[in-house]
This record gives sequence, C-alpha cells and structure tokens, in this order.
Amino acid sequence: MSSLSSSLVRKSIRQNYSPPSPEVLSLMQEYRKMTNDAIRIGIANNNLSNLKKLSKLTYKELKHYKDIPSCYKLCAISKAAGILSSRKKSINRGYPTRDPYVKRPLLVSCYGFKIVNGKLRIPLSKRRYEFIPLDNYTLKILESDKTLIVRSFTITQTALSLCIAKDVPEIQLRRDPFSDRD
Repeated sequence: MSSLSSSLVRKSIRQNYSPPSPEVLSLMQEYRKMTNDAIRIGIANNNLSNLKKLSKLTYKELKHYKDIPSCYKLCAISKAAGILSSRKKSINRGYPTRDPYVKRPLLVSCYGFKIVNGKLRIPLSKRRYEFIPLDNYTLKILESDKTLIVRSFTITQTALSLCIAKDVPEIQLRRDPFSDRD
C-alpha cells in the first residue's frame, strides 16, 4: 500500500569557486555586514530570534544598504534569525555563549537567481547580473534528473553550493500480520 503524500528530499552540490569578481566580493562583504546588523538588532531586542518579528524590526534598518537587492536583505535576516535561534537553544541548555557574528564574507539567496546556459545568474543590482560558470560535475547532476529544483545558492570565497530538492513519494510499508505489536 503506497501513500499519496510526498516528501521533499534536499541535497547540496558543491563546486570550487575562486576568486570571486570584485563586485561579488563586495556584495559578500555587504551581506556579512547586513547579517551582523540583524544579529545586533535581535540581541538588543531581548534576544529576539523569531523570523517574522526580526524581519519587522530589521528590514527598515537595512535600507541604508541602497545598492543591495532586497533578496539578499531578506536572506540576511533569515540567516540572523537562525543564528540567534541556535544561540538561544545553547543558552537554554546551559552552555556559555558569546555574542554571535558572521566572520567570513558569504552570499546566500533563495530568490532572484537562475541557471542559464550552464551558468548561475545572480543579481548584483537592478538589472545587473553576474554569471558564474557551473562545472561539468554540477551540470551533470542538474541535467541527470529534470525533476530537480535548485532552491538556493551559497557563495564563499572558495566555493559555490547549490541546494537542490526533489519531490519523492513516500512509501508506506504494509503491517506484518504475524508481528506481536499492535
């Protein structure tokens, strides 16, 4: 007997990426600063880690990052909420923590990107894009199954990671009539 529901399977494909262009490197630095600003605002507001409340408080504060596309602002707030939530769990478990911050430049987004002709197209500013070539291994995986969906990307100074997902139907096992469990 199979189930009608399905589950989303997620994986990540990583490829080397270096060096980033000066524009991408600048965007990575700004993303790091935005994330740290959101963390600072969350800590100042009673260790707020709720994404919705943090977004309401932080988004207006991030408007001085004028040349940064809003998709990166939203993802920076989301990353900050995750970091603050993790910190809150550590505090609740009794582990000593310091004020968190993002040390290295990175860029994460789940909006506004596209794969075009074997290249990842990411927004730099309004109607300006950077095209990052994908290596043969990454392209082979993406082309091997047309049901794969690229959900997000992460760029560091040395790597590019694509988060991929696929809908897989759940399989429900039949109950063994001879087992002693009810």
